[in-house]
Amino acid sequence: MTSPAHSFPLHGPGLRGARRPRVAIVGRAGSGRHSIFRAAASTATHHERLAGVGPAYEECVVEVGIDQISLVALPAFDGFHRLDDDSRVTLKYLLWGDRWPAIAQHEVHQPESAFAAPDVLLMVMDATALERDLEFALELMQLGRPMVFALNRMDEARARRRFINVRALSAKLGAPVVPTVAHMGIGLADLFTTAVRVAREAHSVLARHPACPVSPHIEAQLQAIAGIARQPDVAAAFAAPEALLTLQLAENDDYFAQELQAHFPDQYDALLAARARADAALPRPLAEEIHADRHHRAAQCFEDVTRPGQEGEQPRWQRWADDLFLHPKWGFAGSLAVFALVLFFVFEVSAFLDALTVARLIEWAEPWQPTDLMGVVARAVLDGFIGLAGIVIPYMIPLVLLLVWLEESGIMHRVAFVVDRGFHRLGLHGGVALPFLMGLGCNVPALAATAAVTHGRDRTVASLLITFLPCSARSAIILAVGGKYLGGFGVFALFMLAPIVVSLVGKLLKRRYPETTPGMIQEIPAYAVPTLHALLSNTWARSRDIVTIVLPLLVAGSVVLALLGHYGADAWINLALTPVTSWWLGLPVVLGVPILFGVLRKELSLLMVFQALGTQELAGVLDTTQIATFLVFLTFYVPCVSTFAMMLKLLGRREALYSVVLSIGVALAVAAAVRWPMEVAGWAL
Repeated sequence: MTSPAHSFPLHGPGLRGARRPRVAIVGRAGSGRHSIFRAAASTATHHERLAGVGPAYEECVVEVGIDQISLVALPAFDGFHRLDDDSRVTLKYLLWGDRWPAIAQHEVHQPESAFAAPDVLLMVMDATALERDLEFALELMQLGRPMVFALNRMDEARARRRFINVRALSAKLGAPVVPTVAHMGIGLADLFTTAVRVAREAHSVLARHPACPVSPHIEAQLQAIAGIARQPDVAAAFAAPEALLTLQLAENDDYFAQELQAHFPDQYDALLAARARADAALPRPLAEEIHADRHHRAAQCFEDVTRPGQEGEQPRWQRWADDLFLHPKWGFAGSLAVFALVLFFVFEVSAFLDALTVARLIEWAEPWQPTDLMGVVARAVLDGFIGLAGIVIPYMIPLVLLLVWLEESGIMHRVAFVVDRGFHRLGLHGGVALPFLMGLGCNVPALAATAAVTHGRDRTVASLLITFLPCSARSAIILAVGGKYLGGFGVFALFMLAPIVVSLVGKLLKRRYPETTPGMIQEIPAYAVPTLHALLSNTWARSRDIVTIVLPLLVAGSVVLALLGHYGADAWINLALTPVTSWWLGLPVVLGVPILFGVLRKELSLLMVFQALGTQELAGVLDTTQIATFLVFLTFYVPCVSTFAMMLKLLGRREALYSVVLSIGVALAVAAAVRWPMEVAGWAL
């Protein structure tokens, strides 16, 4: 099955591997920097302290289209004025990375690992407190690095009737500004695409736009201090942009001034003299003038780009929908509503269609029980086609249609964003949420959906895990047999085994596939009404290969098993499977054939169990432990031939065979884990 093709414009060589740029997220506490990092982070992040001291940073690789970035979330800090110890460590990273200059070589705590300085700064600004963040932005721009601004919490700014002209703000700052709502994932795809574009540029955007110079009356008083900062020996020792070093020496008496005093006492004396002259020439001391001037320019910029109003406001229904699907507290309710819709299709719509179509086909074909070779083969071929119809009509078509509708409407992307962190525990991204849920209906369309939303390692792990979800056929057996002989608690316990097994197998697969999955930006598109053409064309694109992939293997498997039965191989099959059925599972030997033939359709297993035991009243021939063991094994071992066919298509022969071995091994282990405690507890009655 082929997944939809995606195209990405090429603007130069791919930014991957050694060319991968480093993007550092900076901002005040509470601005949303942590939410942005978490929304983009991979399933495994790297934590380390800068130079072994101070607060820890986080880093991971994130895929942005065909490019990659190393995303670094730096500890929160408020500005460069009067730096505390933690902020000083962060500023050192922004300036030098792990290559500290001469003035820092004497410090006790040195960089302990390779940690290059960032290529792009991604500053997160709070739209509800923009004026304060603009002051910090003016300081960050002194670093002279390419910058991108995330204007976050735009939903709250709109709720307060505050309109921010993003284009005007971008022009004022001389760098891209992207509006975002981080906790809902809105705008993040554009944000990281912009960061990649800025990283790709040959020179900084700020190089073409002066980085917010100070007012002229202050600039004149800074000339002497700027002369000290640009002296060759001082500039080489500090390795800092002249504008930043000048303002730090003029405004603050902490780190930079102290290092100047320690390494260049003559220049420090000249600095004190220059400050004294500036203090005398200005209405207020130079440090106060610089601080007041920065505050004034931030306030002026804020007034120029903001005004009260309703411009750009979302329609009310869209705000309600986003609150339902994306809100940090209530978004999970929207995801549950979507899951409930899928479950309704699985257990109501699909079950109705199955009873209306496939069940009647089975009933129609039941009287035909040929005994000659040609008749047996023909009946097996018919069973294969009926099996295909049993997948396509009740499950494939309605569930894939539903999936496509959820994608085209924009709802699926929102569900994926909300559940993303939960799936990270399995080493996956939230995009696999709906395929997993579809697996409760039928594993085949679930695997097809997985092919559309994953690739590489994610596709392999997700496909392997989906086979452990109880499809509707297996669920029907659990409900029918378990409900009658094990009671409501027994049925509940059987269904609760599925998430436990998926979690444990997920941890096992993380060891087999240890490579870290890069972070993925969950795009949040605008809501849309899906067109009929898009629904039908995408559904066909995801379903058309089933005829060429599943049907041949389904028919072939049906013929092989029919020939085994025709030539009286039942006794040999039961004998060969005795170590599994009798020794390991503690079941009657005659259940070997029903277990083997269950790979065609799980419903056949139950019918053949009745035939093999000669009764439909299982309590007369099986005890409680045997019934529970049989149901557990049936739930987790090889799903069906159709699922195996899809695995061959998606993952290739090696991984498809591994899925068979894995499912049999897990089924045997879980069944034994259920059987032996029950026998010890004396539940064999």
